[in-house]
Amino acid sequence: MNFEEVREYQPGDDVRAIDWNVTARMGDAFIKKFTEERELTVMLVVDVSASGEFGSVHLSKRELAAEVACVFAFSAIKNNDKVGCILFSDHVELFIPPAKGRSHSLRIIREILFFEPKGRGTDLAGALEFLNRVTSRRAVVLMLSDFQAPDYAKQLRVTARRHDLVAMPIADPRELELPDVGKIVFEDAETGERLLVNTSDRRTRVRYATEVGGWHSDLPSGFRRFGIDTIGLQTNQDYVPALRRFFSTREHRLSMA
Repeated sequence: MNFEEVREYQPGDDVRAIDWNVTARMGDAFIKKFTEERELTVMLVVDVSASGEFGSVHLSKRELAAEVACVFAFSAIKNNDKVGCILFSDHVELFIPPAKGRSHSLRIIREILFFEPKGRGTDLAGALEFLNRVTSRRAVVLMLSDFQAPDYAKQLRVTARRHDLVAMPIADPRELELPDVGKIVFEDAETGERLLVNTSDRRTRVRYATEVGGWHSDLPSGFRRFGIDTIGLQTNQDYVPALRRFFSTREHRLSMA
C-alpha cells in the first residue's frame, strides 16, 4: 500500500485512517488515503565470476544464468513490472536501477548476455549488502549463482527479511563427481591455484563425491532456514520444468495462506 494523499474525513470513512497530526493542525478531521501498488519490482542479481565459466555440456554456468535471467526480464516486459539488475564478481560490476519499459529491459538483457567482468572472484556478501543499500522498497530478488563463496549467511538473512528472495543455485554435473582419467591438474578459475590430483585413486573420487555432494545437498536446507525459496538449476537439464514446478508450488502455497 502506497500513501497517496490526505483528504477531509467523510461519513463512512474508516476512523483508523484518521491522520491525527493533520487533524490537530487543521481543526477538522482528515484521513490518509492509500492506493494498492500492483506492479512488482524485480531485481536480477547475477554472478559473473570466473567460476561461472565452467561447463561440461552445451552451456556454461554463466550462460545458463544469463539465459534464465533474460527469461525473467522478458516476463517483466510482459507484466509491465519494474526490473533492475546487479552483476557481481568479487565486487559489484554493474548496477541498473529498476525501471519499466521495453527499451530498459532490453538493455538489461544485453548487459547480462555480453558484459565482460573485470573481477574473477565471488563476493556474495558484498553483493547482498549493496542490494540492501540501493533497494529500499520491497522487491522480488532473483539471485543466480553457484554460491561458491565464503560466509554470507548474515547478509542472506537480512536480505530475506527485507525482500522476497529466491535463490537459484547453478551446478554442472561434472562438479559432482571426478572422472577416472588418471593424473590431471585442476586450476581454480578465480584464484589461479593449481592442484595435481590422481583421479584413478578410487578413495579420492569417493571422498570428493561425498564432500561435494554433501555441500550441494545442504545448500537448499540452508536457504530454507532463512525462509528463502530455491530453484536448483543444472547445465545439463532443461530449466523450464524447474521454473514451472516452482511457480506452481508457490501459487498453491500462497492461495492456502
